[in-house]
Amino acid sequence: MNTAGVQNVQNEDRLDQACAWIARLRSDTVSAADRRDFAAWLTASVENRHAFDEVTELWGDLGALAHMPIDELYPESRPTAQSSTQPGKHKVRTSPGGAVAADGWNFAQWLMGGGLVAACLVVTLWVGNQWLTGNKVREQSFITQVGETRTVTLADGSQIQLNTNTELHVAFSREERRTQLVRGEAYFDVARQTARPFTVAAGKANIRVLGTEFNVERNPDSTRVSVTGGVVSVSEAESAPGLQPESVKLVKNQKVSVSSGGLSAVGRTSTEEALDWTRGVLVFEQTPLAEALVELNRYLKVPAEADPSVRDQLLSGTFELSDPDNTLKAISTALNLHQDHSDPNLTLLSPKRN
Repeated sequence: MNTAGVQNVQNEDRLDQACAWIARLRSDTVSAADRRDFAAWLTASVENRHAFDEVTELWGDLGALAHMPIDELYPESRPTAQSSTQPGKHKVRTSPGGAVAADGWNFAQWLMGGGLVAACLVVTLWVGNQWLTGNKVREQSFITQVGETRTVTLADGSQIQLNTNTELHVAFSREERRTQLVRGEAYFDVARQTARPFTVAAGKANIRVLGTEFNVERNPDSTRVSVTGGVVSVSEAESAPGLQPESVKLVKNQKVSVSSGGLSAVGRTSTEEALDWTRGVLVFEQTPLAEALVELNRYLKVPAEADPSVRDQLLSGTFELSDPDNTLKAISTALNLHQDHSDPNLTLLSPKRN
């Protein structure tokens, strides 16, 4: 028996029921008995509550959550997990069915009162056309050329800054927000949606968040993730047979690289370092030349490569990106290197001959 298929059908049925309850509760003829029946349905199972939570996520996408008490709906969105004892604040608790309550107030009661009606009309119209037709996926692609940068705003309100020569694919459904960084670099400012995680696939790395700020730099041999706000989970996209993929949680001012060899040690970073490219500069602090050239190559029309004998030379300094070719010359001068242009498709940096 296909249990996964049965579970999907049951989930669809609960979503249909949640949408039907919205339609009934917004009706001018809704009765006290209807409200009691709804409260019983909502608290009958955790699955019912989860189905209704998915509908509330839709309200968030439509902006209708402005009419709803967000902190009580999603207590994990509050600064701390402890109940507030400050004057004017409500203590929050969870009922056996998962509905959130606050000193004489609970979610089911609020929905049965006037608060629901303010949001239901828009929601029900949209639900009828979209949610009941299945789990549709909205796909988009964004590409920047060499020398071009771009900022895009996604349907959920998240903002992404794309560096030069970058390609990003986006696929949103009602369960998740998936993106894939095919090449290049991007800074993600993710809108918080507790029930719909945001993921980034980038080479050897998988990244998962609820709402946070982080930079992803995809290089030929590795992917680097730098966090400037919130918490980000980073894991290997794949691992050796029989082994679980390595994973790590990063917080603000931490970074990690993921390659075929696994996860690097977690390092320290800063917003200035992680987002230097958004200010039109590259900042290197004791950076191996080979690694620095990977970053600079995003901006060069003819890529540069370091001879094996100088790959590990360390580079420090701040370099302007307005003229990448001059930046390459400045790096060569700083490290006393020769530029070989004999190959029209590659600039090779090697030691200067005496």
